[in-house]
Amino acid sequence: MDKSVNVKPKRKLLRPATLNERKARAGYVFVLPFILGLILIYIPVIIDSIWFSFNSLVWDASVMDYVLVPKGLEYYQTAMSTSTFVEYLLSGLQQLIFEVPAIIIFSLFIAVVLNQKMLGRAVFRAIFFIPVIIATGLMESINASDVFSDSTESGIDDGSGSSGASEIISVMDVERLFGSMKIGQDLVVYVVDLVNNVYDIINYSGVQMLIFLAGLQSISPAIYEACQIEGATAWETFWKVTFPMISPMILVNAIYTIIDSFTKNSNITMSYISSNVTDMHLATAMSWIYFAIVMLIIAVFVGIASSFIFYQRRD
Repeated sequence: MDKSVNVKPKRKLLRPATLNERKARAGYVFVLPFILGLILIYIPVIIDSIWFSFNSLVWDASVMDYVLVPKGLEYYQTAMSTSTFVEYLLSGLQQLIFEVPAIIIFSLFIAVVLNQKMLGRAVFRAIFFIPVIIATGLMESINASDVFSDSTESGIDDGSGSSGASEIISVMDVERLFGSMKIGQDLVVYVVDLVNNVYDIINYSGVQMLIFLAGLQSISPAIYEACQIEGATAWETFWKVTFPMISPMILVNAIYTIIDSFTKNSNITMSYISSNVTDMHLATAMSWIYFAIVMLIIAVFVGIASSFIFYQRRD
């Protein structure tokens, strides 16, 4: 006689999490405060700001209360027809074209130098990062007020290279230096602006320098040893190995520098919107126009640069 035997099903063992899965969980925990702050604080403020730019609250004496008056695109049309705003906006774009390449090149150069083995390397790294700490808070506010007051008193800098007390070199000096090389006037003005703005370039290169240092230190020394064995020069090693390996860091730093250049307190467009526009609805519309232009520039840059970025496979 067959007796039925109750066979208990085997309990399925849980697969232990892999290292990448544990890192991903730790990453979500790390960004969780930012996600909560974005959902609970920033998104409602952003929605109110957009609503504020399309509507207006007007005091109605008949009902003794504020009445909502839809304005549509009126504030945006007024912002784009304001010559001062457009002038400052174009000046900010011109400043971006000058600053971003200079900051990226300078920070990459300093990072490559500080990545070499030398005495007092940590001290030199701290020295180059000190301006980032000093430039925050009160010092940044003082620089912003100085920049805006200079721009309102002497007008927008059109790159003409007019001599001033704060200039290190002038256009005439560079023209004499490169006179025999047949260099165009635009390049001369660009060199003059770079030299005269070296203080700002150093101040805003600290974070980018640290990011480049992290990227340089992540490159395996075995790759450089293989290059030495093959007889590659330092110049060839930089362009064939170092530069492609840190190209993702170049993209990150470029995006960070663009955003930082557009949002810092010393930016004349930001100072104009926050200080000189009395109508808050109009100022909000100007801010959203400014934001859209920044996002468009970043999207165009990322679309162009993505085709040149090298991503190392870790299979």
